Amino acid sequence: MKKYSIIPRTIGVLSTAALALSGCKTTDSPNIILIYADDIGYGDLSCYGSNLSTPNTDRLAAGGLRFTNAHCTSATSTPSRYSLLTGEYAFRKKGTGVLPGDASAIIAPGRFTVASLMRNAGYTTAVIGKWHLGLGPAGGPDWNSDITHQPLDIGFDYSYIIPATGDRVPCVYVENRRVSGLDPSDPIQVSFREKVGDWPTGRENPELLKMHPSHGHDMTIVNGVSRIGYMTGGRSALWVDEDMADVITDKAVKFIENNRDKPFFLYFATHDIHVPRMPNQRFEGKSGMGPRGDAILEFDWSVGEILNTVEKLGLARKTIIILSSDNGPVVDDGYKDRAVELLGDHKPAGKLRGGKYSAFEGGTRIPLIVSWERKIKQGVSDALFSQIDFLASLAALTGQVIPAEGAPDSQNNIDILLGKSKKDREWLVEHASNGRLGVRKDEWKYIEPGPGPKVNVNVNIELGNDTLPQLYNLKTDPGETTNIAEQNPEILTGMKELLQSIRKQN
Repeated sequence: MKKYSIIPRTIGVLSTAALALSGCKTTDSPNIILIYADDIGYGDLSCYGSNLSTPNTDRLAAGGLRFTNAHCTSATSTPSRYSLLTGEYAFRKKGTGVLPGDASAIIAPGRFTVASLMRNAGYTTAVIGKWHLGLGPAGGPDWNSDITHQPLDIGFDYSYIIPATGDRVPCVYVENRRVSGLDPSDPIQVSFREKVGDWPTGRENPELLKMHPSHGHDMTIVNGVSRIGYMTGGRSALWVDEDMADVITDKAVKFIENNRDKPFFLYFATHDIHVPRMPNQRFEGKSGMGPRGDAILEFDWSVGEILNTVEKLGLARKTIIILSSDNGPVVDDGYKDRAVELLGDHKPAGKLRGGKYSAFEGGTRIPLIVSWERKIKQGVSDALFSQIDFLASLAALTGQVIPAEGAPDSQNNIDILLGKSKKDREWLVEHASNGRLGVRKDEWKYIEPGPGPKVNVNVNIELGNDTLPQLYNLKTDPGETTNIAEQNPEILTGMKELLQSIRKQN
């Protein structure tokens, strides 16, 4: 039985320090654009086999490296984003589950992040789009004043964010420290515990809705859509869902234009295809699959705008573009948008089992495309890779040293990202929405046993819960159809011990 070991943290720090001492210069380092999609699954893009046409994403893949075995860290949004930015698995920190819209910040001011890493390397940094990591100190933000404990306090120079998600109040953008467009005479109130103000709700006034909820999502109505949570005030600052992609894409394009002459890092977190799916009328009916399919086309348009801007400004040879997703797909996630009825033969998770929320592969195996003109050869990589490694890999790329307390789970795998190596990451952890953990190593996948329903009936996704341990050989059974734990006791024991040792680390 091959022993499964954990790479010591000191090795990753020393290798990065050695790179820094070797003379890597910031002036030689590329711009970095990270396009982080929302809820896009392994099978949702045409370059991954979808019958939907996503030409701009295909264009990115045609000029770069497309990964078939890349993973986010968690099967839901907040923990994946936490891990990506901090280099720490979210299961190690309490309070990193899916957050309400008025949650306090779960990344404390001064915490070492991808953004602070890049700023230390001389980059101008920005986050534009979905945040969903909380704002403000304990008790949440003051929406009517300067907002503290936010992106500007963890390494970003510019911030234009959706505070949580489109289906949660408050339905406003926050630019740097203030709600954008807020009229002080119409202050915002937000509560996820009790109704505030007299604004109508989906539960009380369904006749006012232009999109109806299928489960939950029946509180305050904004723009004809009922949300999770209650709000009142801030009328001049409210977003229009149908314009959201246009607004944040325009902000991203302007950031690139304004920083064309100096190194920049852009974390562009799109909201498509998260619910409520309200694509601009330019995309309505274009996919034949209803709002979910149309929103995928809208996402692809946003990707195209970024690519066109980079090419127009002559930045392609000095810009790395990374495209990925925060978790696997979900079809009905709370609104009656006919996504299930119009799905047809489209398979959002492709060949994979499960989806968003799930411990199965469909929960965390996601698209990953990396492009850098003349630096990364076009092709396909089957290497096992985790988004937890973005931080240490970018540290190596830019010659930066990670502080001893920073990014405890991140490893330098820049050679995998750039296509210089196809060697697998030694192991990676998969984290389901209920906290269930799984671990991948070589061809093996282990899911720890535990309680809970086998299926989330609201979204019709298998969650991977079982009272028995699960073991799959993904080389022969990529769809996780047959649990072979009983037939492989030594492998099972080794995988259990590996997961236990990872959990105890740090």
